[in-house]
Amino acid sequence: MSDMRGKIAVVTGASRGIGEASARALDAAGARVVLSGRTMSDLERVANDLANEPMILQADLSPPRAGTALAERVIASVGGVDILVNNAGIPMRRTPDLLTEEDFDRVFSINVRSLLMLTLGLGPSMMERGGGSVINISSIASLRGPLGRVAYAGTKGAVDAMTRALAADWGPHGVRVNAICPGLIATAIWENDRKNIPGLIEELEGQIALKRWGYGEDVADVVLFFASEASRYMTGEVVAVDGGMARVSSAPRPG
Repeated sequence: MSDMRGKIAVVTGASRGIGEASARALDAAGARVVLSGRTMSDLERVANDLANEPMILQADLSPPRAGTALAERVIASVGGVDILVNNAGIPMRRTPDLLTEEDFDRVFSINVRSLLMLTLGLGPSMMERGGGSVINISSIASLRGPLGRVAYAGTKGAVDAMTRALAADWGPHGVRVNAICPGLIATAIWENDRKNIPGLIEELEGQIALKRWGYGEDVADVVLFFASEASRYMTGEVVAVDGGMARVSSAPRPG
């Protein structure tokens, strides 16, 4: 297991799904985790299971300056950070004929603006501590053309591009910036559809080379890799964690 003792990690969207799994993995490796999200009850549920003095900073990242404000609260609370997991985000399914300017502004405000401003607010503290790791949770929507998700895919394409650009800016300061593109992950976003749409699970599994949905832990293990010294010579990378869905042909299950 990676040794994260003495490290401070911030995880946004930590109340469930990939964020919760990432917070648990970082805590198990020894890091102190600052949990951020909108739902206090869920944040408390996660924090109650963590061992290394977790801290909760409830935040809604949709308003203007929300990312900057959260960064200021983090610095005031813990002084500085070593690891940032930018997991907070919202999905959006809108066909082009139904997409409004308000929809566009909402999804970009959370998935792009607040992500970047939080990162810019915390980056200097990483440099002061001798370096750090930023892990942006993107999506395979940035790697393939999903139907009815033009604005959402645009946000994730922006995240990937910002990952590479910020890696160039901050590399000389010892701060690595990488992104993870999850595929079909069985989180709360899919819960109702998985339960109520007959055949959905099997139909989508058929599009995945490994023939199964992913789970939060599948992504959290890669988060832990990017947070650790195991990835010390990697920056600017955008890695799909999707069972091969984005780039690998899917063969039928063996008979």
